[in-house]
Amino acid sequence: MSHEVVIIGSGPAGYTAGIYAARANMNPLLIEGEQWGGQLMFTTDVFNYPGFPEGVDGPKMMELFREQAQKQGTEILTEFVTKVDFSTRPFGVYVGEKRYDAPSIIVATGATAKWLDLPSETELRKVGAVSACATCDGPLFRGKDVVVVGGGDTAMEEATYLAKIVKSVVVVHRRDALRASKVMQDRAFKTPNLSFLLESCVRDIQDPSKQEVTGVVVENLKSHDQKLVPAQGVFVAIGHKPATEIFEGKLELNPQGYIVVKPGTTATSVPGVFAAGDVQDPTYRQAVTAAGTGCMAALEAERWLAAQ
Repeated sequence: MSHEVVIIGSGPAGYTAGIYAARANMNPLLIEGEQWGGQLMFTTDVFNYPGFPEGVDGPKMMELFREQAQKQGTEILTEFVTKVDFSTRPFGVYVGEKRYDAPSIIVATGATAKWLDLPSETELRKVGAVSACATCDGPLFRGKDVVVVGGGDTAMEEATYLAKIVKSVVVVHRRDALRASKVMQDRAFKTPNLSFLLESCVRDIQDPSKQEVTGVVVENLKSHDQKLVPAQGVFVAIGHKPATEIFEGKLELNPQGYIVVKPGTTATSVPGVFAAGDVQDPTYRQAVTAAGTGCMAALEAERWLAAQ
């Protein structure tokens, strides 16, 4: 039986799209990539997803999503999509030289946080002591001292959100002035437990050997003096990169590389191609919103096919 939809990508958006598409008898094929499960595979504890009052391990949650999609009838292929052809229908999705055809496509390839690329950062991310999502992990640091790295709107949003629940926030930014909008800067500067280290960068995060953050080594880029900032958590807010390289020239992307969708829908610039999750969402980037748009994409694909 032919596939009525191919879902590219996994995570909450992709697997939810698979669940809904399978229940609509669309015989979905989900090509989940070589690293299945998306960003939640790198998240230790998830406390803000409904239905898990005691929290849930990120990889375990994705395992449950994946199992549910399969049980509903989604065919899952653990391969990497190398290119797409949206010029004619049925659309073509390639894994190497093999082409999979379908009259509709759902893109759920996600976005990845940009990191500092420090060995200590990589180690401490594994235990949740370094994060790229304040709304996800901020409550774990209630009453503690944290460092936020970045100077744009996202960094100021993260810092002011954290300031409401932690003891103190130190913002570290490479430039001599913040890049955030004036409104966001004013809000941050008026927050009493929020301070700034400008023209500075993070050189190391201590202490991986203890499997926890004990402090952050910060260097002033003018004087090259270094100091240890006591902290129990680090939030990196230097941007995200959507996984849209193979869609360049195929779908409309915004200047940051996110897929542009029609407001209030998951419809892309190509009729019959839909986008769900973080690949089209530079604003919320939450598991629950990704799952919601995965549901939307499957329903919209079903209705679009029925109307053809």
